[in-house]
Amino acid sequence: MIAFVEGPVAYIEETSAVIATGGFGCRVYMSPAALSTLGVGEIVKIHTYLRVAEDVFDLYGFLTKEELDMFKMILTVSGAGPKAGLSVLSALSPAALTVAVVTDDYKAITKAQGVGPKLAQKIVLELKDKLKGREINLGDEGGQVFTPVSQGNDAIDALVVLGYSQSEAAKAVAAVSPDLSVEDTIKAALIRLMKQ
Repeated sequence: MIAFVEGPVAYIEETSAVIATGGFGCRVYMSPAALSTLGVGEIVKIHTYLRVAEDVFDLYGFLTKEELDMFKMILTVSGAGPKAGLSVLSALSPAALTVAVVTDDYKAITKAQGVGPKLAQKIVLELKDKLKGREINLGDEGGQVFTPVSQGNDAIDALVVLGYSQSEAAKAVAAVSPDLSVEDTIKAALIRLMKQ
């Protein structure tokens, strides 16, 4: 219904920002990480999700369309509400969350405040099929893009056995050619990890 809100930031509260737009002040609930980037008086464009409940009309805001899309996906998980969604996206970027889900790294998701192991496992279980095959832009890896595949998962599993974390292994595997065999993928990923 309301795709985005654009205008100056009127003021910032603990869990929300009020954006002045069209003579109205729209209260937009945002993650602490997103709120910390805003400044009063700054003109912003916030992508929004309107949640309508029995007597509640809450607007949730995100700095990027990618975060909004991931938030909507988190809401499809049984037991995950808007607060959990904001908390997860405050702890993990959409790319990092995608890597955590496709590599079964539910522990990374428990870093989000208020998200325990049970909900984190549900997020992994229920979003895995939706996120498999999705391109992930790893900004901190030079803007590289990779698509999770089962062959890569075998290589990731092998690297985890060797003592690397799920996310370290996933990034290293993502950085090598997808045309390599599992064995060659592991070797190339190991070389990258040892250089770090």
